[in-house]
Amino acid sequence: MSSESAARDAICRIAKSIFDRGLTHGSTGNVSARLDDGWLLTPTGSSLGHLDPARLSKLDWSGRLLSGDPPSKENFLHLAMYEERAKSGAPAGAVVHLHSTHSVAVSVLEDVNPQDVLPPMTAYYVLRVGALPLVPYFAPGDLQLAEAVRRFASRHHAVLLANHGPVVAGSSLAAAADAAEELEETAKLYLLLRHERIRRLTAEQVAALRSPPKS
Repeated sequence: MSSESAARDAICRIAKSIFDRGLTHGSTGNVSARLDDGWLLTPTGSSLGHLDPARLSKLDWSGRLLSGDPPSKENFLHLAMYEERAKSGAPAGAVVHLHSTHSVAVSVLEDVNPQDVLPPMTAYYVLRVGALPLVPYFAPGDLQLAEAVRRFASRHHAVLLANHGPVVAGSSLAAAADAAEELEETAKLYLLLRHERIRRLTAEQVAALRSPPKS
């Protein structure tokens, strides 16, 4: 099996898992993965629960469709993440964008910190997501949204689009999907505990998690 064939199968398998577990619905959400000669993206209007590997959109790095069905109209979000993450020195192997319920719910709250939307409540959230900036609202398909994402993506591999949902890059498809799910579960925790007194991780605990392990 070629690496491209394996990537096509992996996108469909992970996308179906995302859909089956209610992390997206209808035809919302899109998933992409880097190839040696371009990148793959789920097509426009497609359900993540019912994808055909052969019909995934294949694009070049200018966003031009090379083969397959027309790409998601949010392809520019993925392209922005790939380009900016490459500049950061931590290039993305995949990007997952969801309209997951709890993450979207947090994205419409007025009183969140736009520099870091969710508090550091668990170690795995800090490790897999880190600081989560809120990208200002733009209508779906508005190219200004891509430019807004670019302003954060070189410093953050996960962002939350206001009144829309998360965009998460990872070193691999599995890593991006795991981080997106960690974000969703943390958003759920945040909403459950929002009016309770919580014990956050301290700044020292967060710093220790983010520090490279000593050799």
